[in-house]
Amino acid sequence: MIHNRLSRIFTLSLIVLPYMTSSILFAETAEGKGLRIAEAASNVERGYDDISVSGEMILHSKGGKIGKRRFDFRTVFNEIDDNTKSLLIFRWPGDIRNTALLTHANPSREDDQWLYLPAVDKVRRISSSGRSGSFVGSEFAYEDMVDQGVEKFTHLWVKDEKCPTISSQCHVLDRIPTERSGYSIQRVWLDTSKLRLQQIKYYDRRKAHLKTLKVSGYRLYKDRYWRASVMEMKNHLTKKSTTLTWNDFKFDTGVNPNGFSVNALKRLR
Repeated sequence: MIHNRLSRIFTLSLIVLPYMTSSILFAETAEGKGLRIAEAASNVERGYDDISVSGEMILHSKGGKIGKRRFDFRTVFNEIDDNTKSLLIFRWPGDIRNTALLTHANPSREDDQWLYLPAVDKVRRISSSGRSGSFVGSEFAYEDMVDQGVEKFTHLWVKDEKCPTISSQCHVLDRIPTERSGYSIQRVWLDTSKLRLQQIKYYDRRKAHLKTLKVSGYRLYKDRYWRASVMEMKNHLTKKSTTLTWNDFKFDTGVNPNGFSVNALKRLR
């Protein structure tokens, strides 16, 4: 009797233990799942050498007044160093013409940013403490204008739910900056089908909901790259908002990487 009972226990353990071991080995933590999704979304964006695009910045005041600015934006990706350099140049109206933001996104250290002010012919380096400040009076901070590299955050999967902007399911992730930032947490919505960014809620250092970014109007370029045509940032503290519209993305046109230096900023005219 005892022998038969032990035999049944041993047989049951052979059946159950592999499943238990498998579930222990392959159970994903919230951080592991968040990182996996974030890396997959980042990899979807890879494959190009450069991008050129034009756009418009529309500023909405609390009282309903609207101001418009037009700009050109271009970026180059260096696969050897795994860094991205971008340059945004305002073209209109005249009082902001040739004001430019140069950004060097570095995966292994803090990003670098410089603002060129043509009225005084000066290049001002944006300090790490200044990156949370408003970019040329908009509701976008300087740090919002930097490539949001996966390595700059700890990623936590929160849940999957209906997207707030489209009738699809979204992964919801919390990304927590690992470097100095004006934000404590950014809650991110990525659609599960294409891993396209749909919304970000930004929380300040006191963990109060500060801003919301909504992204829409996606278009497919070169049968591979999805790019949004509208990005609307609402500031819940100031009651102001800024909308960026993007037109006619061009990929791999041979943008000269030598144009992304501080010296090149000083030659803007």
